[in-house]
Amino acid sequence: MIATAGHVDHGKSTLVRALTGMEPDRWAEERRRGMTIDLGFAWTTLDDGEQLAFVDVPGHHRFLSNMLAGVGPAPAVLFVVSADEGWRRQSEEHLAAVDALGIRTGLLAVTRSDLADPAPALAQARQRIARSGLGEVAAVPVSGLTGQGLGELRAALARTVATLPPPRVDGPVRLWVDRAFTVAGSGTVVTATLDAGAIEAHDTFELRGRAVSLRNIQALGQDVDRVEAVSRVALNLRGVARAEVGRGDALLTPGGWQHSASVDCHCTLLAPAESSGRREPVTLTGDLVLHLGSSAVAVRARVLGDDLVRLQLARPLPVRPGDRAVLRDPGRQQVVAAVRLLDVDPPPLTRRGAAKRRVEQLEERRAAESRGPGELLRLEVARRGFVQRGQLVRLGIPLLDTSSVREVGDWLIDNGTWTRWRIGAAEAVAGYLADHPAEPGLSVEELRQAIEVPDRALLAPLLADAGLQTRAGRAMPPGYRPRIEEAERAFESLRDHLRDRPFAAPERGELDQLGLGPRELAVLAAAGRIVRLSADIVLLADAPARARAELAELAQPFSTSQARIALGATRRVTIPLLEFLDEDGATRRLDGTLREVLPPS
Repeated sequence: MIATAGHVDHGKSTLVRALTGMEPDRWAEERRRGMTIDLGFAWTTLDDGEQLAFVDVPGHHRFLSNMLAGVGPAPAVLFVVSADEGWRRQSEEHLAAVDALGIRTGLLAVTRSDLADPAPALAQARQRIARSGLGEVAAVPVSGLTGQGLGELRAALARTVATLPPPRVDGPVRLWVDRAFTVAGSGTVVTATLDAGAIEAHDTFELRGRAVSLRNIQALGQDVDRVEAVSRVALNLRGVARAEVGRGDALLTPGGWQHSASVDCHCTLLAPAESSGRREPVTLTGDLVLHLGSSAVAVRARVLGDDLVRLQLARPLPVRPGDRAVLRDPGRQQVVAAVRLLDVDPPPLTRRGAAKRRVEQLEERRAAESRGPGELLRLEVARRGFVQRGQLVRLGIPLLDTSSVREVGDWLIDNGTWTRWRIGAAEAVAGYLADHPAEPGLSVEELRQAIEVPDRALLAPLLADAGLQTRAGRAMPPGYRPRIEEAERAFESLRDHLRDRPFAAPERGELDQLGLGPRELAVLAAAGRIVRLSADIVLLADAPARARAELAELAQPFSTSQARIALGATRRVTIPLLEFLDEDGATRRLDGTLREVLPPS
């Protein structure tokens, strides 16, 4: 696929029409005025059998936004300059936009060569283009009206397309919509340039946060089941109203993209050049518009360093590090800067000196990128402390080498963070048990919150690394036994109290006199020394078995009153004890007043 570029009324649409036999200007107003207003599309088959699609863009400065939407996803550009007018203002602006978007493959066509000698315009245009990222380009004089040079241009197009690097056809799809319309009987159709990845008929995409499926796929006017980058595509969306999608929206592989309203970028200031080539300085102040793909979003820029800028977007966009975009001043209707996204999940700048520190971090990131994917991953995980693999994928950070970090399930954890957690876990458990010697350990959930571990699934390997163990949801050192001397002394007093009357549970006041507060009771219950029928009704651990034996001597079934008398207990104790035995399977309640003892299971 190739996009046109060049000054208004230099014959871009005429040339595309002559090459393809198709009318790229879709609107009657465009054909009446003889000027492209919006994006046009056409395609042809080259002599070598390669199919080539064209995105025809408007040249007038008032429609620069439309031009950027068309050129953005294109891998190559056909730059058009007329022989009778030569290089003009919009020629320079379009070249600046092409350069800013990182397009490095192009071809020059000097049109209207039947009206003037093409040599001066060709020499001037090649000189200007050579100073851009396109560098030295092939140039062909043509005439869209007479057909002069079209054969040579078609051959040059074939050679240009052959030099393009193979597109990436795997990975998540981000399809920037450049047109949406309704087809009777089919519903909503969107068109876009698939610049990476592949689309199949059964695919589901994310659109404005909702899942959408496809009815049909077309590429170059033909129904297809699969299409790969780079291609012009038309997608018939199922269940999407025309008003729910438009230019600047993106169809996304679900879960594959980071949506961000704050990005840190490398920024190169541009300036419109007059025909003399003189350039004026510009600054990133006031209201600007970021053009990425087919989207155009208002932004505010904050300069961090010499060539580093933070952009605050009016709405989040699906972005990746490495994305190229342009900043446009809508008041002056001109491109003012080229940006390349460096970090799409930057930290907030809230403290004094944060901007300076952020510049240092971005310089570290650029240095890490040059040293390889493993170093970049280490740096990004270290900055966050811990991150899930899917988040790194959305941030465009390759997971080819994870040896520099610790992997636990889906989590990647900085080694320094893991050490801090490990030391913190050991200290938290030791400190808690020092303050609560009678407790069996520190609650695992309390421990997780104390050391700020994001996922409970990380605790098992962490505690093992810290030399700790868990039992009944509590963390403790191996072999740890609660210091229950005071509870044991109180237990001896309780045992003396119940020696002759094992079911005469002491009252709350008597428990306090025996030294059995809530902590001591919890320790003894955890150690299996007592049975708590309720918060304040406590018996020895063997009381349920002794009660069952006493009740088994009664005539079956028996009443609550008979049980109370046989056990020598009050109703306060008898009723919860019988309910305990029911739950334990030792007795069974037959009706409102009678029970029976069940045989041992």
